Amino acid sequence: MSTTVLGIDLGKRWFHVLGKDESGHITHRQKFNRAQLIQFVSHHPACLIGMETCCGSQYFARKFMTFGHTVKLLPAQYVKPFVKSQKNDFNDALAIAEASIMPTMRFVPVRSEEQMDVQALHRVRERLVRQRLAMINQIRGPLLNRGIEIAQGFYALRTILPRLVADESTDLTPMMRELLRILLLAWNQTEQAIESLNDKIGELARGSELCRRLQSIPGVGPLLATAIVAAVDNGSEFKRARDLPSWAGLVPRQLSTGGTTRLVGISKRGNSYLRRLFIQGARAVWVWKDKHPNDPLQKWLIALGHRRHAHIAVTALAVVSQHVVPVEAEASDGRAMGCSGV
Repeated sequence: MSTTVLGIDLGKRWFHVLGKDESGHITHRQKFNRAQLIQFVSHHPACLIGMETCCGSQYFARKFMTFGHTVKLLPAQYVKPFVKSQKNDFNDALAIAEASIMPTMRFVPVRSEEQMDVQALHRVRERLVRQRLAMINQIRGPLLNRGIEIAQGFYALRTILPRLVADESTDLTPMMRELLRILLLAWNQTEQAIESLNDKIGELARGSELCRRLQSIPGVGPLLATAIVAAVDNGSEFKRARDLPSWAGLVPRQLSTGGTTRLVGISKRGNSYLRRLFIQGARAVWVWKDKHPNDPLQKWLIALGHRRHAHIAVTALAVVSQHVVPVEAEASDGRAMGCSGV
């Protein structure tokens, strides 16, 4: 029997493979370690290989494609309904194989190593930004417990904290001053790392034709442009423009039944990091909406702001910005409508 599809349940050390032929009969049911799996797939005739998206799936997808196979990556939530009876590794592999051949199934694109590098750059930066916020909160807490209140914002804390650490006449104990000095040093190191990553992202955005075109959209800066290219490349996986905001989770969620259509809040599906950047970029345009009242987009935004809540208008603007296909390939700093974007 000729195997036409392989479902692979990925793991850290062990990988379960289940193959099926055109009639749906099981042709393979084997367990491999990492080296054995690569050797098995390299000698297997070209077929369709389905895998769930997880840590390591992108590497295996690129590896198996070099062997001549067609690789499909599936979101885990789309595979779960195909699991029959008890859940185990071979049943998961069978569900992956059956889901992979569904004509209406939606798949995750296989990303290049360059896209994965940019994604890793964004994730490291996001972790450092969260770490910076956690350190700032940890600094403010002990100070409030000692009656020292500092205005909100990074600038006020950065201005006052070095003076508190250096001034021995304050009510702070020597141990607390030493702890604050350590936190201040860690804060400065984190800030330097974030600035270094920002410079790297800006350099990547300037060197990419797609990123330069994306930055011609109002509210799209180097951060969002590189995140979009790293996630969807040129967007060829989407059949129409409205599929991108739907994939990013920015369209209304449906609770429709009995022929009655009911729309509630946004679905919040897909990439939460990318969705947040879209909203932040739209907020940057919203702040400057009154500066260019004659611009058609600004007129629409101002009129929408009068009819709906500001949050709804910002979300609608984030959706509209994803429908814009920039035609200018020249570099832009993203301030086409008075805002820098993200």
